[in-house]
Amino acid sequence: MPPHLGSPTTSLRRLAPRLFTLALAAVSAVVLVARPAAAFTDTEKKELGGIIREYLIQNPEVLQEAISVLESRQMVQEASQRSKAVGEVRQLLVNSPRGIVAGNPKGDVTLVEFFDYNCGYCKKALSDLQDLIKQDPNLRVVLKEFPVLGQGSVEAAQVAVAVRMVAPEKYMAFHQALLNGRGQADRAKALAAAKEVGIDPALIQKQATSPELNATLDESMKMAEALALNGTPSYVIGDQVVIGAVGFDKLKAAIAEARKHPPVAK
Repeated sequence: MPPHLGSPTTSLRRLAPRLFTLALAAVSAVVLVARPAAAFTDTEKKELGGIIREYLIQNPEVLQEAISVLESRQMVQEASQRSKAVGEVRQLLVNSPRGIVAGNPKGDVTLVEFFDYNCGYCKKALSDLQDLIKQDPNLRVVLKEFPVLGQGSVEAAQVAVAVRMVAPEKYMAFHQALLNGRGQADRAKALAAAKEVGIDPALIQKQATSPELNATLDESMKMAEALALNGTPSYVIGDQVVIGAVGFDKLKAAIAEARKHPPVAK
C-alpha cells in the first residue's frame, strides 16, 4: 500500500514549521494591505511578528485546522489531475494487448489493477478481486505488472509476461499461485509457480531474451507515471484512481459509481 499523508499528529509535525511560516506571512500580508511595509519601523515589524507567533502558540489548533484544509485540497487536486490523466491514457490502459483480461471480457465496467508480486497488500487484496469477479458478472478486470519493490519483483514480473505470451489461459492460475506463495518472489519462485499450474518452465526460459518482456513492463511504468501512482496495489475504475488496498466494499462502490457515470469516450 502506498505511503499516505499519515495521521494528523504525523502531518502536524511534518507540516507545522511550513504552515507556521505561511501563517506569519499571510497575516503580515493582510496588515500590509492597509499599511505598506516601508511604513513600519524595525521595532514594529518585530512586535508584529511576535504577536502573530504568540497567537499561534496559544492556539495551535489553528495549525491543525490549516493542515486538514491543506490535505483535503491536495487530495482533491490530485484526484482531478489523475482523472484527467486517465482520459489521456484510457485506450492503452484498458485495451492494450499486453494486459491480461479476467472476469467478463465484454463487461460494462473495467477495473485495472497495478500490482507487485512482492507487495503484501496486493496479496491480501487478491481475495477482494476474486470476490468482485465472482459477484459481478459484468466486471472486466485488466492486470498490469508494476514491479516497484526491487529486482526480485522485476524478475517475477518478467516471468509473468512470459506466461502471458506462452500460456495466457493459465495466467490467472499462475498469478494466484505466485501471490499466495510464501517468501520473496523472484525468478525462481515465479518459475516454480508456473510449473505448479502446468506450464513447462522451458517454454518460459525460451522467452527470457524477448524484447516483449521489457516492452510490457515499460508500458505499465509509463502509464503508472502518467497517473502519478506511487504504490501498489493501485486501481483505475472508470475515471477514478484508487490508491492502496482499500478493501472489497470501497472497490465495489467505485465500480457502482463507474457504472452509474461511465467514462466519456474521447
